[in-house]
Amino acid sequence: MKNQTLFDVTGKTVFVTGASSGIGKAAATCLAECGAKVVAIARRENELKIWSNNTIGVTSFFSADISNSEKIKDIVSKITSKEGDPDILINAAGLNTREHADDVTLEGWNKTLDLNLSSPFFMAQAVVEKMKEKKWGRIINYASLASRRALPSSIAYGASKGGIEQLTRAMAEAWSQYGVNVNAIAPGFFPTELTVPVFNDKERSIRNAKQTCIGRNGNLEDLDGPLLFLCSNASDYVTGQLIFVDGGFTAK
Repeated sequence: MKNQTLFDVTGKTVFVTGASSGIGKAAATCLAECGAKVVAIARRENELKIWSNNTIGVTSFFSADISNSEKIKDIVSKITSKEGDPDILINAAGLNTREHADDVTLEGWNKTLDLNLSSPFFMAQAVVEKMKEKKWGRIINYASLASRRALPSSIAYGASKGGIEQLTRAMAEAWSQYGVNVNAIAPGFFPTELTVPVFNDKERSIRNAKQTCIGRNGNLEDLDGPLLFLCSNASDYVTGQLIFVDGGFTAK
């Protein structure tokens, strides 16, 4: 029956950036456990190896620094020569230097924009032609509450994530006519390496939880359902969209 295969990702080849920790690792784990062939991409090889060895499903990994966009085409070529071309690309790698606007450095600004905004586009550009040939593909970017809200000491991060929202729409306009749907997930407050300062501040963490409609901060598994929706045939007519998975934080 159609309903039994609607969210199926079995056999799909998935590239996941930022897969050594946090949201990227959670996405890679979810998709592998649901039957996809997952290639985890990140800088920290040892963490990738541990993840691969301890995850149920078909997994492999590739250690690479994708923050330099000039190297992305070569990196993707090396991965595809070994793993094949992806059906799905998950752009989850990210950085937040947490510098106040008065203290932002050019180095911190460039690092943030390079990894958070430039890399997702050039990763997508490097794989999209094969998706177009197959007339099917999924590209999922990770936006943020900061795509629309001004968060403390996150001006460069917010600029990059605001850019991700528009980038997602522009990529959808360019490629969806060829069967490649492009969407973004905007998580609320989830416990990851990037949000350690937020969760270590108990008062702020409690305040953030109270700001949601549901009354709590996120657990990483809360992202699994929206991710599977966007990766599967269930989202055939959904593209160019930003989906907030924030417990209703932005609804209040």
